[in-house]
Amino acid sequence: MKTQFKLITPKSIPVLDPDFKPPVLANRAFIKEVQASGAAIPLLIAVERDQHRVSRFDTQVFDMNHPRAAANFFYVERVVKFLLWQFGGWKVTIHGPKEIVQYLQACYSDTGIRSFDAEFWGDQTYEHEMEIVHAPTPADVPAAYDGDSAAVKLDWTGWRIGFDLGASDRKVAIAKDGKLALKENGEPLLSEEYVWDPKPQTDIKYHFDQIMWILKEAERVIKSVDPNAVVKGIGGSSAGVYVDGRVRVASLFRGITPRSRFDAEAAPIFKEIQKAWGIPLRLENDGDVTALAGAISLNDGAVLGLAMGSSLAGGYVDENKAIKGWMNELAFAPVDYNPRAAVDEWSRDFGVGANYFSQQAVARLIPAAGIEMPDIAPDAFPLRLKRVQELMAAGDERARKIYETIGTYFGYSVAHYCDFYKNVRHIEVLGRVMTGEGGSIILRNARQILDTEFPEYKDVKFFEPDEREKRHGQAAAAASLPLA
Repeated sequence: MKTQFKLITPKSIPVLDPDFKPPVLANRAFIKEVQASGAAIPLLIAVERDQHRVSRFDTQVFDMNHPRAAANFFYVERVVKFLLWQFGGWKVTIHGPKEIVQYLQACYSDTGIRSFDAEFWGDQTYEHEMEIVHAPTPADVPAAYDGDSAAVKLDWTGWRIGFDLGASDRKVAIAKDGKLALKENGEPLLSEEYVWDPKPQTDIKYHFDQIMWILKEAERVIKSVDPNAVVKGIGGSSAGVYVDGRVRVASLFRGITPRSRFDAEAAPIFKEIQKAWGIPLRLENDGDVTALAGAISLNDGAVLGLAMGSSLAGGYVDENKAIKGWMNELAFAPVDYNPRAAVDEWSRDFGVGANYFSQQAVARLIPAAGIEMPDIAPDAFPLRLKRVQELMAAGDERARKIYETIGTYFGYSVAHYCDFYKNVRHIEVLGRVMTGEGGSIILRNARQILDTEFPEYKDVKFFEPDEREKRHGQAAAAASLPLA
């Protein structure tokens, strides 16, 4: 088969996936070839999201008259795909060959290979039709602009409430003067998990009442120790996609259908909660708040958070411990360029993070490891992960190979992430896949690859939050979100 874009076999081959082709190696080889060709031309990419916020990625491609110019198309399609799921965006402006822009316009049309992404980011998330625009000159490409809403202030005073909404529980914490509020014995004043079942609920009042209840419970506890206390702000995190505090995509509100009803009732729910309290309330993606909690714990910024659970959740805070307002939905960003890689059933794309760093990844590798589980349904991913963890604890070499494979994936993918997230000092890792000895194997394999093959990233440190941080840190960090 004729090769246009060259895929690179890694030095460290995943033991259960010999066809793995790391994007970081292929992208770098492509750029090196372009620069050596004497026919390199700039390709400038700007991705615009809400509030006119723009993120930039500048690279190079072959001049379209060069014999290797056909390789441009695969490279740019994969890069733009990554950028959209890193930053979020409804408009992509490109200075470069018109042929590349026209190709992307076809990809992101209703019949194109990226029609899912166009609908998700355009119509569904940002309520704009997706646009791919050609910029005739470099000056026509918008400059990067993250706006003011990314800031986080950590030296605030007074009482605040933080919450985190998950699929099965609601966590709530009380913070005072920028820290988790503690009793005299050192235990949190309140940092609790309350069970709920939001997904099947068809009445938005259920969600409103359940969220309001945990906030009122936190206020009650504050008043019990300080009768004159006034709650000055509320911060929250939740799984899903949120734009300016409005719910755009979230499984917590899956029962609120059709879409017109979702937009009318679910989308503004946190605006309604803020109105009911009459104080500042700020909501952010749970991955970003996890990264913020890590930055607070480390007392350092430039943290990329990655949670390997039912899917892959991502979050990022910059060197100033500020949330950038990016989406960081890395579950659907490419981490394998092998065209025969596993296809994600939701986004319908191949080689994306959800199939490499999650319970889904473990389930996918079980047959390759030669493990049979006839008593567990193929789609019962949590149970399958639990069985693999049990086998790992018993010293089963087949289970070890699963974790070694994920560790190899992770090493190359961390380098790939760092090529896009230009400033990363810490990788915060958590999630059920990282539990136990298997998680240690993942990090050891990844560390070895970074140290030996990517010396420019040898100083990037892995950070695993302790149990207290996992239990209390995220809700407490959320309390720091409101700027007032």
